[in-house]
Amino acid sequence: MTLPLFTNKTIILASNSPRRKQLLKELGVEFQCRVMPVEEKYPESLPPEEVAQYLSQLKVRPFLAEIAANTLVITADTVVVAEGRVLGKPQGNEEARQMLEKISGASHSVYTGVTITTHVEQVSFTEETRVWFRNLNAREIQTYIEHFQPFDKAGAYGIQEWIGMIGIEKIEGCYYNVMGLPVGQLYQQLKKLCVE
Repeated sequence: MTLPLFTNKTIILASNSPRRKQLLKELGVEFQCRVMPVEEKYPESLPPEEVAQYLSQLKVRPFLAEIAANTLVITADTVVVAEGRVLGKPQGNEEARQMLEKISGASHSVYTGVTITTHVEQVSFTEETRVWFRNLNAREIQTYIEHFQPFDKAGAYGIQEWIGMIGIEKIEGCYYNVMGLPVGQLYQQLKKLCVE
């Protein structure tokens, strides 16, 4: 359902993430999806908690020369940080298994950086959610890897999937942030930027 929100702007979501598309749609915002390729690399010296916001700012660069007066571009990136190490999207079964073993029986932080850009201004913010996992056994980890989609998700898991249902003990912060888009804070920022 699309609500009559922010109708004075053309909103572009620069993401192929099905979770981000779903969340923005459920927020009632009318938007278009458009992605421009960019190499998602960040400086090794960057503190882990700043990586997601840096990448969200990087993703908007290809759009900068062509943002029209009535257009707003949303870019986002999500990373999992466990024991001070950034866990991105796993490249295969073995890397997914290692990531899930690392977060098993421990807590980690999920950071989503969001950048909202118009032709005259840019706003960036980062949301952190702390997640505690129960101990996962080898069979549970293997079941998740074989039957679900860990490869397009930071940290090799989706909170909304089976592994989140059986494995997550508690969270502190925004649930939707772990899915990839902190919609509450995003909505507040959109309200500020879309006032006529």
